[in-house]
Amino acid sequence: MSERYDIAIVGAGIAGASLAAAIGARARVLLLEGEAQPGYHATGRSAAFWSETYGGPGIQPLTTASGAALRDGGYLDPLGAVHIGRAQDAAAIEALLADFADTPVALDAVDPAGAIPGLRGDWTLAVSEPTCAYIDVARLHADYLAAARRAGATIVTAAMLASAARHGGAWQLAAADGRRFVAEVLVDAAGAWADRVAALAGARAIGITPYRRTMVQLATDPPAPAGMPFVVDISGAFYFKPEAGGKLWLSPHDEHRVDPQDVAPEEIDVAIAIDRFEHVVDWRVTRVERRWAGLRSFAPDRLPVYGADPMMPGFFWFAGQGGFGIQTAPAAAAIGAALLLGDTPPAGIDIARYLPDRFADAG
Repeated sequence: MSERYDIAIVGAGIAGASLAAAIGARARVLLLEGEAQPGYHATGRSAAFWSETYGGPGIQPLTTASGAALRDGGYLDPLGAVHIGRAQDAAAIEALLADFADTPVALDAVDPAGAIPGLRGDWTLAVSEPTCAYIDVARLHADYLAAARRAGATIVTAAMLASAARHGGAWQLAAADGRRFVAEVLVDAAGAWADRVAALAGARAIGITPYRRTMVQLATDPPAPAGMPFVVDISGAFYFKPEAGGKLWLSPHDEHRVDPQDVAPEEIDVAIAIDRFEHVVDWRVTRVERRWAGLRSFAPDRLPVYGADPMMPGFFWFAGQGGFGIQTAPAAAAIGAALLLGDTPPAGIDIARYLPDRFADAG
């Protein structure tokens, strides 16, 4: 006989794990993960920073609302960020300041030369974002999984969803290995696979698209100083940040549309990242120590999708979190839990902008 649950969540990355932790004490929850290790794809390959400007004004309320929980839990460490530009980027600098002028985000125009050793002379414009922080992604994800277990959730790994059919007000779910489960509500927290899960359930795809993002760890001469902030190109061509032991994490801020898969970095993207970096500072790259790629999955409007599908009973979206799922996890989980359990959503966040209803007339 199949095990029966109130809510089955597909995907045990940061989205599914945080939601399971939030609702596990009040519902019989199944967390169904296709990989042997939860968080293998996007969560485990994060660039590991918390920035209130990252993702723009549509993501900022979720990030800001998540800050207190992340700080109180000891998941954030001070880093600071500097958004840099050249003379031709003056309009982009002004736009950044204008975008967040009416928000709690602290931003100030500064001279970048004092913050970034060896900065080349044409990088003369900058905005400081002092609240930017490192985020301990591995511990946060592990703690959510542990909290979900303590709350009573069942976590099943190596169980890729193979079929989902709704009969008699419940979902009949089958994993690829033949294991079967029954749940009243099916939550799609499958990240890059979100539209595929929707298709299995007979729900209309929203258009959540995965993109590959490249990261490299470099050894440089001189080593990256520990006190240097996170450095972001205002035009979106790179970002880099110091790591322990004088190492540097660098990305060309690339987005390559791909099918859902176990992505790997392309050599051309690594080369582009290093070339862009060497046009910013006069440091010498002595060694590429590590390279990896992760998936970032976006809805068409690049905002996350939280809530019940307006056309498919019992199907709930919790996906499309782009590269911002970790830094927004506490607020997202609170929204998802409120919508699933009929509670009052968190104050100060316009929930309507994230509901799947906004796509009801699309296509």
